Amino acid sequence: MITAIVVDIEGTTSPTSAVREDLYGYTRQRLPRWLTDNSGGAADAVLTATRALAGRPDAGPAEAAEILRGWLDSDVKAEPLKAAQGLICAEGFRDGALHGEFFPDAPPALRAWHAAGITLYVYSSGSVRNQRDWFAFARDGELATLISGWFDLANAGNKREAGSYEKIAGAIGVPAERILFLSDHPDELDAAVTAGWRALGVSRPGEPNAPRPPHRWVGSFAEIEPD
Repeated sequence: MITAIVVDIEGTTSPTSAVREDLYGYTRQRLPRWLTDNSGGAADAVLTATRALAGRPDAGPAEAAEILRGWLDSDVKAEPLKAAQGLICAEGFRDGALHGEFFPDAPPALRAWHAAGITLYVYSSGSVRNQRDWFAFARDGELATLISGWFDLANAGNKREAGSYEKIAGAIGVPAERILFLSDHPDELDAAVTAGWRALGVSRPGEPNAPRPPHRWVGSFAEIEPD
């Protein structure tokens, strides 16, 4: 019996284009100024982590901004980039420049599962702050109150490693076999299954990741009946 559902965001609850064009574009434009303006504050941890990860110990804010922009353009799931993005985009969500965009079938399914007593969680490479804002400032009504917990690269680990899913299961206190993971990425599904979870692929028109056996795939949350 499924008692918890963990959802991915990009390509699963939400269009990849919305994440990459809206969030990535907003972040890319503001990165250099943000790193400079927040020197001595929030930017310091991002700078330190970027220097270490890039092997550029003397990189200043301008060079770090270009490194981060390069990772952004290549869709590198780097923790300092995701941390900076969460902080930069927070302002955009709050001033109405950004909104969480969802596939039409996702919000009603999430609400129905929550009403049925299934506990919902999010696991995304985007920072927890970005995740919360994406759901809280959803274009057609807030969804954050449906979610009981948020997991990212910092607090759970790489989405393609089984150990990350074992860590999440321990954190939420639910046996692995009672957790259902929904994602559009076959490698993530593989990792979840290796950790003992149940997993279901979500394949939507226009999204970049193709279905791959042996997982079962659906085209809409409306097709999912947790049991």
